[in-house]
Amino acid sequence: MASAVERTDDLVREYLIYRGFTSTLKHLDSEIKADKEKGFRVDKIIDQLQQLIQSFDLTGLKEYWAYLDRRLFSRLEDVYRPTVNKLRTSLYRFYLIHTVQNLEKTQEFFLKQVLELQAQPEWRDWFALPFIPAPEQNPSFSPYFSRQWADTFLVSLHNFLSVLFQSSPQPVLLSFDSEVQRIKTVQEENEELRQMLFALQGEWRQKKDEEMVHHKLAPYSAKAKDLPSAKDLKMPTVSTATVDLTTGHSRQRRQHDHEKERKELLSRLPQQSSEKKTDSDPDAQTEALPDQTDSTNQTRVCEVGGASVEQPFIKLSQEEYAEHHSSIMHCKVDCSGRRVASLDVDGVVKVWAFNPVMQTKATIMSKSPLLSLEWAAKPDRLLLLGSGVGTVKLYDTEAKKSLYEMSIDDVHPRILSLACSPSGTSFVCAAAAQAAHSGVATEGDARVSAPVSGQLLLWDTKTVKQQLQFALEPGPVAINCTGFNHNGNLLVTGAADGMIRLFDMQRYESALSWKAHDGEVYSVEFSYDENTVFSIGEDGKFVQWNIHRCGVKQSEYSLSQDAVGPFVLSGYSGYKQVQVPRGRLFAFDSEGQHVLTCSSSGGVIYRLNKADAGLESVLSLGGHKAPVVTVDWCSAMDCGTCLTASMDGKIKLSTLLAQKP
Repeated sequence: MASAVERTDDLVREYLIYRGFTSTLKHLDSEIKADKEKGFRVDKIIDQLQQLIQSFDLTGLKEYWAYLDRRLFSRLEDVYRPTVNKLRTSLYRFYLIHTVQNLEKTQEFFLKQVLELQAQPEWRDWFALPFIPAPEQNPSFSPYFSRQWADTFLVSLHNFLSVLFQSSPQPVLLSFDSEVQRIKTVQEENEELRQMLFALQGEWRQKKDEEMVHHKLAPYSAKAKDLPSAKDLKMPTVSTATVDLTTGHSRQRRQHDHEKERKELLSRLPQQSSEKKTDSDPDAQTEALPDQTDSTNQTRVCEVGGASVEQPFIKLSQEEYAEHHSSIMHCKVDCSGRRVASLDVDGVVKVWAFNPVMQTKATIMSKSPLLSLEWAAKPDRLLLLGSGVGTVKLYDTEAKKSLYEMSIDDVHPRILSLACSPSGTSFVCAAAAQAAHSGVATEGDARVSAPVSGQLLLWDTKTVKQQLQFALEPGPVAINCTGFNHNGNLLVTGAADGMIRLFDMQRYESALSWKAHDGEVYSVEFSYDENTVFSIGEDGKFVQWNIHRCGVKQSEYSLSQDAVGPFVLSGYSGYKQVQVPRGRLFAFDSEGQHVLTCSSSGGVIYRLNKADAGLESVLSLGGHKAPVVTVDWCSAMDCGTCLTASMDGKIKLSTLLAQKP
């Protein structure tokens, strides 16, 4: 209880400071200092009693015990009154034993207490104490001079007060300790259920794969003479009696050989059209038709190259975070995958958690406009916030306070992009000069034709000082997006002049640069194997670039304006709001085989194929009524979390289950 009271006092102080109630805060602090109950800390109460005894303050001792009696003991039932009286008697005797070294204080005690104590039989022998030369050797008083008696009394008083405080009714405000413990228990239970879900999904997948083997081997066996018939694959009925181990092992080995031969056959068979498959095997065609049930409940199946394959993801759930009241600019999950930071065009930042329930942890409202944000790598509770007035703020999301505010450059006040190195020792800051257009405009606003001037800076997070300024060739230009590779040795940037620049972070110099897009580069990311980079530009193209061969396209895909921007939200009376892309426009899954992009009604997940095959849509997340302007994808185990944020301030959190082959 004492710890809860102390934390509640701190919260009340923080609230009074926030409201500006300074006089009330002064009164609170003065009353806390004079608090006789010591914040319900039993050890402090015992110390106060011992201090009064050691200073021979009999009046103060009596007043303090009387206060405890009125405030605490009087609320007890009558059955506990004898215990309180025994504790008071022991307290007075403890005081007397201490006054033996000062005879005047012993006599003073009996003079002041004679009327109260003379009628009590337990005090009858104690009136002789001042007249005994060596009371510590007297058989009647010697036990009270022992250290054992003193310790026993103090422990008894401590335990009595502790039980009393614990059993006393508490205000609702002090019950947050139990609530925290309850939430922690619920989180642990949810994690256990989550693990159970993964295990059950894995068993279900394995069982379904086995069923698919039994059902689909027969058609291929009919086409291949060297394979055994489908009858050999049927498992014999096994009774609950004794099973022959030799037969079981041979059956498993035979089934394993069949599966191996089946895979070899599939790799040799040419791709067949759906018409030929229909003529040759109508049953197989029926089996390969896509399942039309909702993806959140069933595993969807599609036909690719004549063979039925399953969809890679199941959408388990979709939740909505609706604490923003204007269009979202950025939305990012931290490194641990536990918290999300989102920024809207009004400059409001929300830090929130989604496991086990959606809950806002912190709200940051800046006087200056905010344009960018980035989670620090170490520690992951820190958040970098870039403004439109040339400053970067380092914010502690747990302490809910700003640690530093760094002034970057007055000539280039717009902090368009921030990227923290994986080691957490430094961060890159992209600053740009003022532009004629802002992130949100009307449809009639003209775009600036010439690239805006800018600079790229490296800052040390420990010393909070600028380390260096990168050289930008052919000239200073606004950098729209930045990103490190997994170990921080490479930095990729996309600029307003359509150039992608790759920097060597060990030498702090540009390694490669090439013209990537007609118009600005909006978003750029390293691929899963980090041998290539992907980019989205103003020209509506989604391109994969080989970083070992400067400027060579490995693949190129065309995207609609809904996925690239500028994003348009139609309003009343023909008004249209236009937002230039600022946040992340695409994100990869944990294996780099699928990509999440924006759309007019939600995120869309594509399978990355070769350039000639194009992008293959595998899942539409949906759920939005306004264009999605930024996305993020956090993968943990088999379960992935997709974030899609739109122009109406809504953020959808979709939980996916990966269907591993």
